[in-house]
Amino acid sequence: MDGTPTVVNDVMTRTVVALRTGAAFKDIVKTMREWSVSALPVLDADGRVGGVVSEADLLPKEEYREGDLARYGETQRSAEARRADAVTAGELMTAPAVTVSPHATLGHAARVMARHRVKRLPVVAPDGTLKGIVSRSDLLNVFLRDDADIAEEVRRDVVVRLFGTHTAAVRIEVHDGVVTLTGRVHETALVPLAARLARAVAGVVDVRCALSGPPRHPDLDPDLPDAERARTT
Repeated sequence: MDGTPTVVNDVMTRTVVALRTGAAFKDIVKTMREWSVSALPVLDADGRVGGVVSEADLLPKEEYREGDLARYGETQRSAEARRADAVTAGELMTAPAVTVSPHATLGHAARVMARHRVKRLPVVAPDGTLKGIVSRSDLLNVFLRDDADIAEEVRRDVVVRLFGTHTAAVRIEVHDGVVTLTGRVHETALVPLAARLARAVAGVVDVRCALSGPPRHPDLDPDLPDAERARTT
């Protein structure tokens, strides 16, 4: 890592299969099977993402095959019934597409997926052109990051930035993505911020922060209690 936050551009799949609006129903099904995907972005004539076709968009064709004419008559104005008559990607797609920027953080992408209940997002440039696809598994791959790499970033971008270069007393341990911070710092007001920033480092699973302030010197500060003496009395 180079010290910058991990963003969608760092983890997305760049080789993407997409459909044109005129793609036929059977070609859509064949493409999904060939590429082992459950949804495909649909591009307009200028290469911009106009929508997404998913397996759920194709199912009404099978649902209304059984010839339930009474049910079809009752629901012929519904979106499902209209999709049952659709034969091209442009007619079948869900639009507008739920997309994400290549510069979005992984946390933002995860929230968008959860909010819209989708498994993958087309990644689009500001002009709407397709740049890649990011999936749930892509977002989870960041948790495979090496513990030593995480520890180095926490020291460089959290501990040193907040507490300065004289931080030898701060111990950083990372095991299976869990960061433990121990030791003493002079600016105790910054300890909660250190924990929050460490938690934001890519690949961190949890943070256990036990940073404390400098030791008391009762001879120099007679009005302050001697912490060591208080523990033994």
